[in-house]
Amino acid sequence: MSKVSLSTLTKLKANGEKFAVLTAYDATFAQLISQAGIEVLLVGDSLGMVVQGRASTVPVTMSDMVYHVQSVSLGNQGSMVMADLPYMSYATTETALSNSAKLMQAGANMVKLEGGEWLTDTLYRLSERGIPVCAHIGLTPQSVDKIGGYHVQGRQQEDAAKLVKDALALQQAGADILLMECIPSTLAAEISKQLTIPTIGIGAGPDTDAQVLVLHDMLGIATDYAPKFVKNFLAETNSVQEAIKNYSEAVKAGTFPGPEHCYQN
Repeated sequence: MSKVSLSTLTKLKANGEKFAVLTAYDATFAQLISQAGIEVLLVGDSLGMVVQGRASTVPVTMSDMVYHVQSVSLGNQGSMVMADLPYMSYATTETALSNSAKLMQAGANMVKLEGGEWLTDTLYRLSERGIPVCAHIGLTPQSVDKIGGYHVQGRQQEDAAKLVKDALALQQAGADILLMECIPSTLAAEISKQLTIPTIGIGAGPDTDAQVLVLHDMLGIATDYAPKFVKNFLAETNSVQEAIKNYSEAVKAGTFPGPEHCYQN
């Protein structure tokens, strides 16, 4: 496929067409995933769990992220590369700018960071300096110790209203994409409708503009408990390449996620 850019994703949203996102951590899988037509490769700090074997994403460092972004960019065949800013690497605007530059120079086309309205100044500064940003709300894994585990967010009316407020503030501050994790489907649909920027969901129902899964979950090879929003696409075929292709097609056709993968209020 031709090189995917932010304008590509914006046009897909404007046309009502969905796109697919999948995590990648090395050159080989980056090549397979991009050749299957996945628009965005997410170099996620989830590598701490699925690659390094850690209990959470918190121990992942900037050095880890730079190494994996470099590896993925070398194998990429035209997808956009999005990279997570790891735990505490954007605690101040200055560190966010410095660490985002490192990821972009390593081969990322966009950075992703977790948080709500408190991030607006940082987002504005990043956007002002030409760094594309994906903001991540809902369940934010880097805050797992603060929120007390991996729980669905936004079920209470007050919490849902805050997420809507956060989403609008982040867009206003310069976010180019919004990722929503583990929130009720109706809430994600409402936020997606209100925003002009593309939205990505994981455990957020079928009405976002895109879906993302962790590669190891999508292939059914994760070693621990699989969340409700996960589907094993490898179970339907004996080929990794076909599994990736089937995931992409299911996302774009709107058949994944199904009702069994969604959270309600």
